[in-house]
Amino acid sequence: MSSQQHVTDEFQSRFGEPPTYVVRAPGRVNLIGEHTDYNDGFVLPMAIDRDIWIALRRRADRRIVLHSLDFAEPVDFSLDALAHAEGWVEYVMGSAWIFGEGDFPREGWEGVLAGDVPVGAGLSSSAALELALLKAFWAVSPWAWDGTLMAQLARRIENEWVGVQTGVMDQMISSLGVAGHALLIDCRSLEATPVPLPAGTRVVVLDTGTRRGLVDSAYNERVAQCREAAAYFDVPALRDVSLAALEAGKDGLDRLPFLRARHVVSENERTLHAVDAMRAGDPAALGRLINASHRSLRDDYEVSSKELDLMVEIALGQAGCYGARMTGGGFGGCAMALVEEGAVERFVEAVGTGYEDQTGITPSVYVCRASAGVEVLSDTLPE
Repeated sequence: MSSQQHVTDEFQSRFGEPPTYVVRAPGRVNLIGEHTDYNDGFVLPMAIDRDIWIALRRRADRRIVLHSLDFAEPVDFSLDALAHAEGWVEYVMGSAWIFGEGDFPREGWEGVLAGDVPVGAGLSSSAALELALLKAFWAVSPWAWDGTLMAQLARRIENEWVGVQTGVMDQMISSLGVAGHALLIDCRSLEATPVPLPAGTRVVVLDTGTRRGLVDSAYNERVAQCREAAAYFDVPALRDVSLAALEAGKDGLDRLPFLRARHVVSENERTLHAVDAMRAGDPAALGRLINASHRSLRDDYEVSSKELDLMVEIALGQAGCYGARMTGGGFGGCAMALVEEGAVERFVEAVGTGYEDQTGITPSVYVCRASAGVEVLSDTLPE
């Protein structure tokens, strides 16, 4: 049974009639451009066919009632009495809060939520949840949807309500994804440009079965180190520093801020070169850039892990693999690989077996397609 059918059937069971709306918001995998988004840099994610789904209908009493098929605790609160909570409930509260901050009309609604975006795997389950929730509020409330603005509001939920200092990449791709394409996002201007995937290739996500929490201090420490480096060069963000300038001025910069900056500055260059390779239909060149990205994340940004490094090593040892690297925030979660389409079946089997033999962990492997961004499936949408 599909996730869409699952939430629709569960809604019917709980509320006695079909939902008015069904919302879908995708997770994402980032092809290249990691930890550059909060440095005003360039990123190249694609929305994937792993989603958060909400079946819902409007309520007249300004309450939000939401049952999750993935978490035990339900949500039930008034839009006039918001407070911080634990776990996934915090995102629902944050979505209600951000619309109040922006003076948007807010109506109550009730629904059922489910998803198949792995939590904590680096596939942006939180951004998919945020965009699904924002779209649910939009479905029952009379105001205009702007995908870029909604991504910015979702980022504010993460930064100001949840307390994680992420950039805007995850929310942008979940909001604006284009089927069959990655999206080059300029995280300063928020310009988003679809870029076609090389013909005859597939993106394979390799879940190591290890998890990390982005609220952990290591993530926010790197944000601070990047800001320290930008301040040293007297620029608004590391986006504005070239590799030549970084090398020339490194003597006055502490070791860790320099290493973090070197990753970000070189990663921006790699991301733009990756776009050129994709437009040229050159998967081998794209793969080399993906490999270089992993080395930089491992050695300069220090956000990989032994399991991620092993997964990448095993992937690169397989025929038909153009490139592989960790993806997402790091410290655990997923790697990704660009694989020749005809070699995918053998690749999946060999990587899964090799990783399990060496770690005792059975990995989850997802052969992904680039999907569209958040949407509402209904015959009766607001204008």
